[in-house]
Amino acid sequence: MIKNQLYKLITREFKPEDTIIDINSVKIGGKEIIVFAGPCAVENEEQTITIARNVKKSGAKILRGGAFKPRTSPYSFHGLGEEGLKLLAKAREITKMPVATEVMDTESINLICKYADILQVGSRNAQNFSLLKKLGKCDKPILLKRGMSSMLEEFLSAAEYILNEGNPNVILCERGIRTFETSTRNTLDLSIVPLIKQRTHLPIIVDPSHGTGLRNLVNPMSKAAIAAGADGLLIEVHHKPEIAKSDGQQSLNLVEFNNLMQELKTVSKAVGRDL
Repeated sequence: MIKNQLYKLITREFKPEDTIIDINSVKIGGKEIIVFAGPCAVENEEQTITIARNVKKSGAKILRGGAFKPRTSPYSFHGLGEEGLKLLAKAREITKMPVATEVMDTESINLICKYADILQVGSRNAQNFSLLKKLGKCDKPILLKRGMSSMLEEFLSAAEYILNEGNPNVILCERGIRTFETSTRNTLDLSIVPLIKQRTHLPIIVDPSHGTGLRNLVNPMSKAAIAAGADGLLIEVHHKPEIAKSDGQQSLNLVEFNNLMQELKTVSKAVGRDL
């Protein structure tokens, strides 16, 4: 009997076994830790292809990159739009890596589905219920980020909206929450990882880039996330972070990312996972 009235389809009472989401033979939620890596924002072809080739060489399995960027300031770089999607698709053709990118509104779902393999719901849209319902009718996997102020129940209820409309392929993502702490961009809540693993069959990954906002914290928090039971990581990488148009301060350069991937192998092995 399912006691929780907020959600049921995502619970282990409803489905005891783990959900494993297969995207072109990349399986999220199984024994292997899956790393999503790439630039915060797609800027141009040279940047996108260079980063894609290098993160794949280092061991990443999914390319992430923003074509539409929700930004706090209207004067910030907001992405290349469809041109950015085309560049991501070209990078996929070259590297054979599935592509994950953000969807910001219901109007752009069909366009993004033409180019991407995974549709990401950002923190600002985590409780945009009209968008979640539309994505529930989509045949693509959904990467659902935790809202910047969402409690666990709200996070899981958002996922329920998607499953309730017929789409069972939801990947949860802890990306930090807003607290009174100002030393980091957000407060990365790793305690939610084992809690979610206990309550739901859905896979959960961790975004240490947005979770901390600081490049030098991405490495230790990535290791901690795997130790906590995360099924994957979402890491921002740029070949020239110092001139990145978005979030350069939290993006690893290519050497840093490669070093991290090598170090994560030891942690993964220690907790009985593969990388």
